[in-house]
Amino acid sequence: VQLQASGGGLVQAGGSLRLSCADSGRTFRDRVIGWFRQTPEKEREFVSAIRWTDRATSSADNVKGRFTISRDGAKNTVYLQMANLQPEDTAVYYCAVSRGRIIISAMNRAEAYNYWGQGTQVTVSS
Repeated sequence: VQLQASGGGLVQAGGSLRLSCADSGRTFRDRVIGWFRQTPEKEREFVSAIRWTDRATSSADNVKGRFTISRDGAKNTVYLQMANLQPEDTAVYYCAVSRGRIIISAMNRAEAYNYWGQGTQVTVSS
């Protein structure tokens, strides 16, 4: 699995960004693809995830209504559309692929994922 996360940047509060997670190894098919974020002050935090087969999703409460996860089968890419960004969303965002098929209730567990991308920085200014 070769994950490539991109799309981070600097944005003002209230702005939007779209993160992308592409897999050149074409291994998304039976897996869950998740987004996590981390700052130096906090532990890694679950953001959102999508199951490739049926597009079932899970999102953290603090991003519901603002972040949308989706996938593009033709491009083998998962997107995280982030709207109404706030300074507390500032973090390095990582995409990850699950060990195998996992249930929705397990999507928020970092230990369910065994492939991690390199991370992309999102900075939201106030």
